[in-house]
Amino acid sequence: MRALTDGDIAVSVEHPEASVKHIVRGIVRRGLKPVPPKASISLRLDTDVLEWLKSPGPGYQTLIDAILRALKEASA
Repeated sequence: MRALTDGDIAVSVEHPEASVKHIVRGIVRRGLKPVPPKASISLRLDTDVLEWLKSPGPGYQTLIDAILRALKEASA
């Protein structure tokens, strides 16, 4: 396999080039718990708080979820 070059690989309709989307779908989540469904809500936040949450880049909604989960678990 290491000796193959891109020119050695035959791409056809039956064997198309793999995309990241296809590779991700093929990854098996062995040993991981299923991810529970999430609820969609509307949430009003102060502008400065929202900017702070968005400052690290994409994923601010996941960050909000993690912060709220940590607060929930700390108060249990």
